[in-house]
Amino acid sequence: MFVLRKIILGAALAALGSTVAHAAAGAAAKDIVIVHGALVDGSGWRGVYDILSKDGYHVSIVQEPLTSLDEDVDATKRVIDQQQGPVVLVGHSYGGTVITDAGADPKVSALVYVAALQPDKGEASGQLLQKFAAPNDAMRASPDKYLSIPPAKFRETYAQDLPPSEAQFLADSQQPLAQKAVAAPVPVAAWRSKPSYAVLTTEDHVVSPQLQRWMYQRSGARVTEVNAGHAVYIAHPDAVARVIEAAAK
Repeated sequence: MFVLRKIILGAALAALGSTVAHAAAGAAAKDIVIVHGALVDGSGWRGVYDILSKDGYHVSIVQEPLTSLDEDVDATKRVIDQQQGPVVLVGHSYGGTVITDAGADPKVSALVYVAALQPDKGEASGQLLQKFAAPNDAMRASPDKYLSIPPAKFRETYAQDLPPSEAQFLADSQQPLAQKAVAAPVPVAAWRSKPSYAVLTTEDHVVSPQLQRWMYQRSGARVTEVNAGHAVYIAHPDAVARVIEAAAK
């Protein structure tokens, strides 16, 4: 009898989990979680944050350590755990790899890739980046195996849409990315079971437009093209916010 009760309880919990997941997938989302990319932190998302907040969304921004994919996913999951309802999970650049893994959380209702990597199960960030070479491959590794862009090349590579002073600040405040993070394959691809949206940057010198188009076509993402470089979330916050709000609805 005890064993039977355990089986019935387990089945009930599984059904409840399935119900919660389906509810998250079908309900409008008010909680937005944003995952920044490599070399930067979350502060560059202030423009998008202000627009979304004014429109009634609750926005949280993950500050990843960029020390390993597992640690970046864990940082993202901690923020997702704090949300009350369905979550739209947004990732930029390498952050797309992070949300592809963390997005498997039942609270996540949709994924938004902003000039972002979108790996499939078993693929790594570096593996994808080698598929279509970036137009301006300026990334360099330090002796301790962290990746960054030389400050003199940062604006032309990452932030050609920004004023020189703003691009220089980003260059001088870089947060390098551990090489092992881009070498780590994702164990799951959340976009295979959840709707995904994408901002494709046609002038990108970090994640090539050709690679973006290939990934987003593979996933069936709803694509919005923006004539911009990699720092599109800073240069064109309105365009990025519109895509996020579409995913939330």
